[in-house]
Amino acid sequence: MKENSSHKFIVYQMMFHLWGNTNTDLVYHGSCQRNGVTKFKDVSLKALEALAKKGFTHIYATGIIEHATMEDFTAYGSPLDHPSVVKGRAGSPFAIKDYYDVNPFLASDPAKRMEEFEEMLKRIHQAGLFLILDFVPNHLARQYYSDKKPKGVVDFGVHDQVDKAFDPNNNFYYLPGTKFSVSEGLEVPVPYTIPYIEIPAKVSGNNVFSAQPSKDDWFETVKLNYGIDFQQDQKNHFDPIPDTWLKLLDVLVYWTNKGVDSFRCDMAEMVPVEFWSYVIPKIKSINSKVTFIAEIYQPYRYQDYIFRGGFDYLYDKVGLYDALRRLMEERPEATVEDITRVWQQESGEFSEHMLRFLENHDETRINSPGFAQHNIWSTIPAMVVTACLHHGPLMLYMGQEFGEQANEVEGFNQAQDRTSMFDFWRVESHQRWMNGGKFDGKLLSSLEKQLDGFYVDLFQFVHKNTAIQKGHFFDLQYAQPGSYPNRKVFSFLRYTANERLLIVCNFDSQHDFPVQVHIPQLAMDMMEITSCNLTLRQAFVPPMYSNPSTKADKSILPPNSVYTFTIS
Repeated sequence: MKENSSHKFIVYQMMFHLWGNTNTDLVYHGSCQRNGVTKFKDVSLKALEALAKKGFTHIYATGIIEHATMEDFTAYGSPLDHPSVVKGRAGSPFAIKDYYDVNPFLASDPAKRMEEFEEMLKRIHQAGLFLILDFVPNHLARQYYSDKKPKGVVDFGVHDQVDKAFDPNNNFYYLPGTKFSVSEGLEVPVPYTIPYIEIPAKVSGNNVFSAQPSKDDWFETVKLNYGIDFQQDQKNHFDPIPDTWLKLLDVLVYWTNKGVDSFRCDMAEMVPVEFWSYVIPKIKSINSKVTFIAEIYQPYRYQDYIFRGGFDYLYDKVGLYDALRRLMEERPEATVEDITRVWQQESGEFSEHMLRFLENHDETRINSPGFAQHNIWSTIPAMVVTACLHHGPLMLYMGQEFGEQANEVEGFNQAQDRTSMFDFWRVESHQRWMNGGKFDGKLLSSLEKQLDGFYVDLFQFVHKNTAIQKGHFFDLQYAQPGSYPNRKVFSFLRYTANERLLIVCNFDSQHDFPVQVHIPQLAMDMMEITSCNLTLRQAFVPPMYSNPSTKADKSILPPNSVYTFTIS
């Protein structure tokens, strides 16, 4: 496994239980036996080498740690979950029921599931890749119970004083005098006769202090208590260190010692920054190369979680993602000035800490009716900006590279715009790329192959250019003349002492524009040059515009295209 020396690594997110499923004969609310499910062995060395060849450096495997499910693995020591407090037949990957185990349904032999996970991790490292694992610190499954916990570990809630709404030593929050009620309108595909009993009711994971959360709440989870009394002005009780902190530190130590390279921390902003400043240094003292990625949606908290909490990277959802989505959807108010605002807010101390993406398991698929289905090639300028704006990492969600539509209704997931994480299903375009274990993409359509080719070319461009990986950034928008199409075309520089790149992006889906970019004297001084000689380095152009006449005229930038120039 090669050490990654740049912040500009490229993450491949797989919804793990779907990734290796080759079954095409699926039924609504189907079980893992009926509809199929990934096994650890499916993530073969051949598959991993194919991903590495595309340019990926990290595998973010979502849904490996054991979570609540409607499947029955009691024969292998895993307690049965009540179906009324599970989302979907598969269950939510973020409703953890045993922090010290992996999902039995992912193993060819459930009795040897941890050994199979460890073998897969060895293959990931053998392919030169790194593994990112989910760490879900804000909430647990309602019926959390660890049958695989190490000796001396006590389960969450065992010693709680359940007659108290809050106690600093409790692991959960309680609603004394109440009984939990199942959410109304919830479709449960597995029938049950014995009701789910929870007395007193616990507070749900999304801070819902109700004994009957709605089906749209995180009803399948319970909120972990970090020593914050939410009902008493959010007063903190951090001294002595709360028991929940110590339990979760043990979890991180366990997986770090297994060889996990990085933790993607679910809803990290719902956990106090003081906890992160406590545990992250302790984990880095075990392995200084372990990285932490935070899911955070409140920009005003970025600085705190990076510089106090110790996070290496944060999700850039409400910044660049939202700005680019408006442009891709061609909303009337959309303008590339939004990209400039993101740069101004996140430049300098934040730039290398932002992990950027256009899709993940929470967001709608680009090629869906709710996003940009009418124009899949809007991906080109948006993804180039995502990859090249600064020198932080970027992420792609499985199937994104083929324009996956996610237009099937699987069961719990009813929206035809996201790949379900709650159901046993498949990712149709990804199945064709797998091609029965050949991982050669020969079954993809011509359009899918072309889109995939764009991503491969972009990732190679990122890896080959030091200016993109580590260089300075210069926004050229302010310096352009009045004739410049400043609502649809975004131009910027990335440069080092030895490499200078001009990148021009056209977000308009209908119109081409002359490539007329003014490089001001300030930029030339900062690049330490006296003149600008431009040579086209690479063109990212939709296939309908990739014809000989277009290639001959590099002074015109086609719709949804990007030109990169070397400056000498």
